[in-house]
Amino acid sequence: MSLSVPRRLAAVTALAVAGLFASTAPAALAAPAAVAEAPTPPDIPLANVKAHLSQLQTIATNNGGNRAHGRTGYKASIDYVKAKLDAAGYTTTLQTFTSSGATGYNLIADWPGGDPNSVLMAGSHLDSVSSGPGINDNGSGSAAVLETALAVSRAGLQPTKHLRFGWWGAEELGLVGSKYYVNQLPSTERAKISGYLNFDMIGSPNPGYFVYDDDPTIEQTFKTYFAGIGVPTEIETEGDGRSDHASFKNVGIAVGGLFTGASNTKTSAQAQKWGGTAGQAFDRCYHSSCDTTSNINDTALDRNSDAVAYAIWNLGASTPVPPGPSFESTTDVNIPDYPAAAVNSPITVSGVTGNAPATTKVDVNIVHTYRGDLIVDLVAPDGSVYNLHNRSGGSADNLVQSYTVNASSEVANGVWNLRVRDAAAQDIGYINSWKITF
Repeated sequence: MSLSVPRRLAAVTALAVAGLFASTAPAALAAPAAVAEAPTPPDIPLANVKAHLSQLQTIATNNGGNRAHGRTGYKASIDYVKAKLDAAGYTTTLQTFTSSGATGYNLIADWPGGDPNSVLMAGSHLDSVSSGPGINDNGSGSAAVLETALAVSRAGLQPTKHLRFGWWGAEELGLVGSKYYVNQLPSTERAKISGYLNFDMIGSPNPGYFVYDDDPTIEQTFKTYFAGIGVPTEIETEGDGRSDHASFKNVGIAVGGLFTGASNTKTSAQAQKWGGTAGQAFDRCYHSSCDTTSNINDTALDRNSDAVAYAIWNLGASTPVPPGPSFESTTDVNIPDYPAAAVNSPITVSGVTGNAPATTKVDVNIVHTYRGDLIVDLVAPDGSVYNLHNRSGGSADNLVQSYTVNASSEVANGVWNLRVRDAAAQDIGYINSWKITF
């Protein structure tokens, strides 16, 4: 980070399927009205994941002690992963870019089949910092994603969605590889990605169990898995915006993921909940030379690797729902600086029968110098308010995001408003466009 599914889980798999995301136009998250039960996810062998970590450790040891961008250890890591995937029947693509005067590499692997217009993607960064081999950060995520991809091949999985996996370069230099990948995608291809799952540091030696809270359906999928094995979770905050999911989220793609903690200190309450040592960092070897194969908690790595497979099997099996009618406003609306009142951008909806669906989709495109000050609401024709964004995202600019709203109690026809207020001074911006899809 820049900074064995047990058999008893089969009983909760059907519950998760009911909340799986499905794609609407262009990439909505929605629970299908009816969906067949997903195939039972496999137990990812911990030994296999650790074997990949051992290989990454050997690569680092033989290449100056690291696997950093621009170093021979990184290219050897990419070659190792690519060879495994090629042998397993994946179509692999090696994408090159330049950063800090050196060539970088992303590896993309596509599993044959599935709906090409509804792509479920999982990824992790494969580079380390220059000061160490990066076995937890982020050999752990890379190895778990690799072994899950290999499990897809062993099972001959035929999911509804098209599966794609990615290993990113130069994450430690500022998410360079994943940003390059997303920026190179035409908008039509971005729209086909219904969700991106990120796994960065999932075997920390003093672990917590953190779930990203970005997309609610992806989040609930992971929470369902952990609930099924009796492990409580918390919302991930330490790495928010600091790993590759941010590259996808910033262009409106739904994201989620897992994390076991980095340099933050485990509290007494967390130690009581998860075990481990209170008052100590989740990973005392974060970005250090001691981030070796000795810096892994096997239990955390095992649980999180199984969670990767659980999400791929379940989210990949969800059935796309045909899009309903969409209504869009492209009229710019200036957002005055605090303490001015909120502004509204209206859309008049007509010709839709009955109420809005429980999976009403709202696409927001706001240009702003500090999105962490914005409060954004969807206001229904009867005045009911649905909060979409409440001053999250920190100091980043702009807000380009898709939201799913349960507006099933609202009559669809009428005037819907996107209401935006700047809650702190010294910022400027405007509503560029927004769209509502029923």
